[in-house]
Amino acid sequence: MQRCSGRFSWCGVVAEAVPGGWFRIVGRSQLHAVSPLRTRDSRLAFPQYHSPRRTSGGTGSYSIGNNRLTAGYWKHLWDSTRQNRDVLQDARVTLTASSTFANRSVESGNDGQFALTELPPDVYKLTVSPPGMTTFNSSQIPLQAGEFHIVPPVILSIAAVATSVTVTGNREQLSEEQVHIAIQQRIGGVIPNFYSSYDWNAPPMLAKQKFQLSVRSIIDPVAFSSVAGVAGVEQYRNIFPDYGGGIEGYGKRYGAALANHVSGTLLGRAVYPSIFHQDPRYIYKGKGIGSRALYAATAALIARGDDLRRMPNYSRVRGDFSAAAISNFYYPSSDRGGSLVLFNGLAGIGAEAAGNLIREFVLKRFTSHVPKQANGQP
Repeated sequence: MQRCSGRFSWCGVVAEAVPGGWFRIVGRSQLHAVSPLRTRDSRLAFPQYHSPRRTSGGTGSYSIGNNRLTAGYWKHLWDSTRQNRDVLQDARVTLTASSTFANRSVESGNDGQFALTELPPDVYKLTVSPPGMTTFNSSQIPLQAGEFHIVPPVILSIAAVATSVTVTGNREQLSEEQVHIAIQQRIGGVIPNFYSSYDWNAPPMLAKQKFQLSVRSIIDPVAFSSVAGVAGVEQYRNIFPDYGGGIEGYGKRYGAALANHVSGTLLGRAVYPSIFHQDPRYIYKGKGIGSRALYAATAALIARGDDLRRMPNYSRVRGDFSAAAISNFYYPSSDRGGSLVLFNGLAGIGAEAAGNLIREFVLKRFTSHVPKQANGQP
């Protein structure tokens, strides 16, 4: 035996490569042998292919001649801790003739070898398509009887694969978690900021949780204080004068403001969002300036659906106007009518738009218990 070093040609004999880079003479023909090929960085490679007129039968040889094309190949997968060798099965090998565009295809067998026979003289192109790796396309290979061509080394890398990861869980548990996050969010640790979500990909809430959050918002002590403040301002400015003054007038105004709060929150944050499958929360954007302002201002009219798609905000619009219509039952008779419904409905939408702008640009920095990873749109 003689030690192989780099590329090696031996004419007049047939040689067989053996482990360690050695070869031995087994018969007469032509052989072009090469040293073992190594790959690294998780790349897959075919050894160099060489082409005598007849194959020697050694794995890793490639021959074209006498209207016969044969090849064998193996796979080297280099690992940082060890090296694995194995033949590559089920690789699609296609040979295409340039003149007729006819092609022949085979798949590599269990031993990683393939053979194409009875090929007419022509100019061919070889395509190798191993599963999970990039496709190899050879340059033109002129094939004539008695002629052979040496193919340069073929190196294939693992094909890039786009991978998506979908995290799923119990929908009710995810919905309950959203409520848990919401009720902890308070401006300055005091004022509720329940209906702001700073997670752009926040999972939607189920109907049950939408009602739970709306009731929690209605009965929050700060909400009663806010209603008291609204009634006080109306008393001071003598809005709805038929209510009169004094404690009795303040009580009537307080009752009307509380009814507005309850009906608006229950209808706009729970009933209609459950019917139309919309998220009652404002989803924080967090990037841009002009785009953020437009997004926040229009959020009163454009909502996110439970399927995460944007759609007309039926819930808030219907909620505001429904609450305004209900107010006809408890406001003074002199103030009732279509104008009251229109004014209160539009006022509700305008207040929502203004509130969304404040949510987008101001409140996050002052809100407690915002999840650390929640920073708006990625």
